[in-house]
Amino acid sequence: MSISAAQVKELRDLTGAGMMDCKAALNETNGNMEEAVDWLRKKGISKADKKAGRTAAEGLIGVDSGIREAAVVEVNSETDFVARNAAFQEIVAKVAKVALAYGGKTEAVAAAPYPGSDKSVADTIKDAVGTIGENLGFRRSAKLTVEQGAVATYVHNAVADGLGKLGVLVAIETTGNAQAANAFARQVAMHVAATNPMALTTEQLDPAAVEREKAIFADQARQSGKPEAIIEKMVEGRLRKFYEEVVLLKQAFVLNPDITVEKALQDAEKEIGAPAKITAYLRFALGEGIEKEETDFAAEVAAAVKK
Repeated sequence: MSISAAQVKELRDLTGAGMMDCKAALNETNGNMEEAVDWLRKKGISKADKKAGRTAAEGLIGVDSGIREAAVVEVNSETDFVARNAAFQEIVAKVAKVALAYGGKTEAVAAAPYPGSDKSVADTIKDAVGTIGENLGFRRSAKLTVEQGAVATYVHNAVADGLGKLGVLVAIETTGNAQAANAFARQVAMHVAATNPMALTTEQLDPAAVEREKAIFADQARQSGKPEAIIEKMVEGRLRKFYEEVVLLKQAFVLNPDITVEKALQDAEKEIGAPAKITAYLRFALGEGIEKEETDFAAEVAAAVKK
C-alpha cells in the first residue's frame, strides 16, 4: 500500500524517530499507526516511547570557563541514575562548551551545532532519549563575561569535573591580578551556593518583592498599637534586616560571618592590587521551578507490571 507523507509525519510526531524509520515502520505494518509505534519500539528506534510526557526534573548542571568568561547549563533527565551515566555526563559537558562558545542564550545554544556532529544540540539530546532510555531536556543556559578581571565557577555536589547539582558563576571587574580576583570570586560563588541571594544590590531587588515585605512589616508593626511615625521607623529597620538577608553585597560572608560580602571584597582588593567590583552572578539549582510528579511506590510497581 502507499504510505502518505502525512502518515509519516504523524508517526514521527508520536515517536520522535527519523523519517525513513517511520516510513519503514508503516510499510511493515500496512499503515497501521499503533502497530507502527510498537514496531519502532521493538527495534529500539522510537525516541520518545511516551517518554516526552514524563517529568524530567533530575539531571545535571554543567559549567565551562575560559579567559574572563564562563557559562552554565541545565540538562534534565527523569532519574538521578541517568545523571551518573557517563554518556549523559559527556552530553552535559559538551553542551556547556557550546554555551561558552555561542553566547550562552538558551535558544542560540539549542540551535548551535553539537561538537563532532552535524546535528544541533537540541536534536542530539532528542536522539539521546532513545539510547539513554529516559525523557531528556535541555532546559536553560547563561553566560557571564568581563572585559578585565575574572569569572569564577563553583559546582556543588559535583559528580565529575564541572558537573553537579548546583552551579554558580561570579564575575569580578578589575584591572588588578586576575588570578587573585578569580580566587576571591570562587569564594563568593561558594557563598552564593549556600545563601541563594535574591539580588546583587538593593537597587536590583524586584520592587514588587520589596513592597510585599513592606506591607507585611507594616501590618505586623501596627499590631503594636504604636503611632504611625514609630511604625514607619520600625518598617525601615525591618527592611534593612531584610536587605541583609537577601542582597548579596549586604549578606554576612559565609567564610567570615563577622563581615559582609561587600567588606570582604574591599579586603580582597589588597590581594588583587586594584579596585574590584562584583558585576554579576548566576546560580542554577537543578530542577528549581519544575513541578515534579508525585507517585507512590505501589503505583510505580503497578505501572511497570502493565508495560
